[in-house]
Amino acid sequence: MITTEQREKLRGWFAGRLPDDLFEELTEITVDREEITVIGRIPAPRLAEDAPAAEREAALESRAQEFRERTREDRMAVAREAEHRFRRKVSWGVECGGRRTLFTRVAAPVMTRLRQPERQVLDTLIAGGVARSRSDALAWCVRLVQRHTDDWLAELRDSLEHVQRVRAQGPDTGPSPAAGADHANDQG
Repeated sequence: MITTEQREKLRGWFAGRLPDDLFEELTEITVDREEITVIGRIPAPRLAEDAPAAEREAALESRAQEFRERTREDRMAVAREAEHRFRRKVSWGVECGGRRTLFTRVAAPVMTRLRQPERQVLDTLIAGGVARSRSDALAWCVRLVQRHTDDWLAELRDSLEHVQRVRAQGPDTGPSPAAGADHANDQG
């Protein structure tokens, strides 16, 4: 968990480091323990107002793919620097014409011990065709919880940031003048 200030510094670093012409706008940077995901807006392809949905989807997909290939060297240079500096992998994505496309993403293993009732839930999702594996089913469950508890998770993250700030102000953050005086008067 990183603080709001750390997230702002991270966003500022990317805003300052990315080439000016890479994105129209740096729209989002998300971070966790393993990965930083950088998403920017790129121009949508020019299409007729009455273009069919299939044509529009194909054009947006092609634009994202063209961007990915054309900017690979620049993005890789920034990613190498960021990975060294922040000790996390960097993933990229674009927003184009209201559509989000993520290029590369980290699939981090998560170790967990589940009892039979929890395993049965996962197995039911597999049997129902919702997921291909227990891992896939577990990811589906996490996304479901995330979708329905965004407000609660946001409040929890805010609370964790507050705890981190309070810890940072604790007694171990630096020598206090009173502590030295107590030691000087202690004649045991």
